[in-house]
Amino acid sequence: MKLATLRVDGSTRAVRLDGDRLVDLGAADLGELLASGDWAAKAAAADAGTATTYPADGADFAPVVPRPSKVVCVGLNYKNHIQEMGRDLPRYPTLFAKFADCLVGARDDIARPEETEEFDWEVELAVVIGAPVRRARGAEAEAAIAGFTVLNDVTCRDWQFRTREWLQGKIWDSSTPVGPYLVTPDELPGGVRPEVEVSLSVDGEVMQHDNTGDLLFDPVALVEYVSTIVRLNPGDIIATGTPGGVATPAPPSAT
Repeated sequence: MKLATLRVDGSTRAVRLDGDRLVDLGAADLGELLASGDWAAKAAAADAGTATTYPADGADFAPVVPRPSKVVCVGLNYKNHIQEMGRDLPRYPTLFAKFADCLVGARDDIARPEETEEFDWEVELAVVIGAPVRRARGAEAEAAIAGFTVLNDVTCRDWQFRTREWLQGKIWDSSTPVGPYLVTPDELPGGVRPEVEVSLSVDGEVMQHDNTGDLLFDPVALVEYVSTIVRLNPGDIIATGTPGGVATPAPPSAT
């Protein structure tokens, strides 16, 4: 299935893509649907013949999950990208966070903050959590993955490298498009460990391109690792890292 959060008449609705229509799933957004329990059965059971539907063409998408309790991001996770920078493969994921206020819809405008002179893009596969988990392992971690979406970790690079910690370059208000759709694992080659192409173009020029099969820490491993540290709730997002093609020169003080 492909699921989304649609803006409708000043509010939002959780929807399922059905051909050229979006079928209302009876929840205000995907976060509410995922938290309701048995969300997959509810989403599949919605009848396009009787439920309210909306045209998919020209749809105004909100962030896939508008108010996740947390967005955990991973740096340095594509093996090719790490090695081309001359770095050793890390033993553990590099983690930082974003907040719900950072997120915008996939088709929303991104306003460049006037405070930055180095505004950069980072295309990422993002994991959406569908069940509460803590210290998940194996099958439990796999089952906690509701699906995947696309996230652009737009970064103020000059602010990122003001210190050794990246957070201040990553959390600008209304800067991070996510969506439009959550795609369930059964739709993807590799399932919960998908092997799909990711790419980003700027003015028609491809700036980033790779395959998620190159991830050093795959989505299941990330759910296991992050849930060891903090509980993951339905609707939480894990951004799995970006491939090469971004302007990320390390400053002399960074290691």
